[in-house]
Amino acid sequence: MSLHLERLPLQNFKPINMKLFLSMLFTGIVGCIQAQATEDSVKAAVNKLFEGMKSSDPAMITASFTDSAILQSISTSKEGKTVVVTDKVSEFAEIISKITRGDADERIQFETIKIDGPLAIVWAPYKFYYKGQFSHCGADSFQLVRINGKWKIQYLIDTRRKQGCE
Repeated sequence: MSLHLERLPLQNFKPINMKLFLSMLFTGIVGCIQAQATEDSVKAAVNKLFEGMKSSDPAMITASFTDSAILQSISTSKEGKTVVVTDKVSEFAEIISKITRGDADERIQFETIKIDGPLAIVWAPYKFYYKGQFSHCGADSFQLVRINGKWKIQYLIDTRRKQGCE
């Protein structure tokens, strides 16, 4: 059902009904703007990690995570078994700091973002380029927590593959 405002008999709205209608409309618009601002702040927190990677900045990488963050990758062993590897954020940041600035370039697409108060999830397919050459693709799954007004990554798990990346 589509709403056509030109068909609404606005002359039949009583002043109290018009005030209520305008109040509800304004509240809805403000709510949408606030939701978009919150979603943008979640995206900014995730993008901070990838900016840190691309600029080989271990401090920026570490600052993207909570103190108790978990960082994991899912891969396939040579035997064809699924393996989950856990890394420390500090070790990951140290490895990235040794890469030449600009060489680690992970390009993500924000596919899904869900937010409930101080909790957010992000599902982001990605393609990773090393020294300008395609390396692999996969999906990043983030759990973020808003602490002291700032979004931080609490949990990141990703997949990695070389096929099916188009």
